[in-house]
Amino acid sequence: MAQESSKTTKDQTSAYTPITFDRFIRWTLTALGIVVVFLIVNYLSSVLLPFFVAWLFAYLLYPIVKFVQYKLHVPTRPLSIIVTMIFVFAIIAGIIYLIIPPMIDEFNRFTVVLTKFLHETTGSNNISRMVKEWIIENQGQIEHFLKSPDFSNAIKTAMPKVFSVVGQTASVVISIIASCITLLYMFFILMDYEYLTENWIRIFPKKSRPFWHELAGDVENALNSYIRGQGTVALIMAILFCIGFSIIGFPMAIGLAILIGILDLVPYLHTFALIPTAFLAGLKAADTGQNFWIIFGSAVLVFIVVQIIIDMIVTPKVMGKAMGLNPAILLLSLSVWGALLGFIGLIIALPLTTLIIAYWKRYVTKEEEKPNSDSSPSLPKGEDV
Repeated sequence: MAQESSKTTKDQTSAYTPITFDRFIRWTLTALGIVVVFLIVNYLSSVLLPFFVAWLFAYLLYPIVKFVQYKLHVPTRPLSIIVTMIFVFAIIAGIIYLIIPPMIDEFNRFTVVLTKFLHETTGSNNISRMVKEWIIENQGQIEHFLKSPDFSNAIKTAMPKVFSVVGQTASVVISIIASCITLLYMFFILMDYEYLTENWIRIFPKKSRPFWHELAGDVENALNSYIRGQGTVALIMAILFCIGFSIIGFPMAIGLAILIGILDLVPYLHTFALIPTAFLAGLKAADTGQNFWIIFGSAVLVFIVVQIIIDMIVTPKVMGKAMGLNPAILLLSLSVWGALLGFIGLIIALPLTTLIIAYWKRYVTKEEEKPNSDSSPSLPKGEDV
């Protein structure tokens, strides 16, 4: 008994690690290092954004590339990547085909409705003749305005805006170039994906590599679970919206449902779909003569019913099993990291959040015991602990 009590006391003493000055300095330097890294990432966000986006796409496409290369027996990795990208672009083109042509038809109907409205209110079907007559009737006032100082001031105010439009056009060109760079990044990352994912740990000292390896395994498991879970939720939501919009006879039911499903890949982002929903409700009201508020109210009712089904039944079943996290926490992480690092923050919000939660559970609250050496994930080949 005495030996057991002394052993227990020794274990309790060894479990408590005193905070020494050296440990305090190391923690402080680590915290400062993290702050410096965040500041550098924030400062270089425009340069690093294509790289982070490329890594995200490579992570998502790697299972498909692996399937194409090893299951479909495509001989080389570059050819497998090209086949995968063609497949993905074909899917995107199909989605665009389901959304854009119906939208063009709705705009054409809007033009017809607008022309009909002008004809009924003005009694004329020729808009250009109406404008010409208005200019002739108000010629004196127009000449007076063109010669007034107000017009000169308006020109002076408008010129910087014109140059800003030119600058925005240049930024669009730069964005296109950045997209090409992102594709190149993604291609080269996928070329050596296995090597990069297995050997990134070598940037850390050997003593701390098991820690980072275990933590990376936790993050990868949580990330895979989230992507599968949220993708399933988005798919179910798109199907429910398609059924609901079809029942009430809402225009572009399939296209709008697909758009909502894509937006819901980021939690609760599908609420922005209320904007095109209101526009389509207005088009239907103008075309059929029905009350706008009844049409829009029916669409909002579909939103409410689908959201209740998703929040009360689908999300707890799917995401609860997948991650054990409330979607509100995921939304909060997107908001916080997005506010700190902008669009890069939105991309890395989920990995960072899962990293923090995994670290907290494994090393702070001790909710997840460290795996034994037999069950722990293996380090890269030739790696000594």
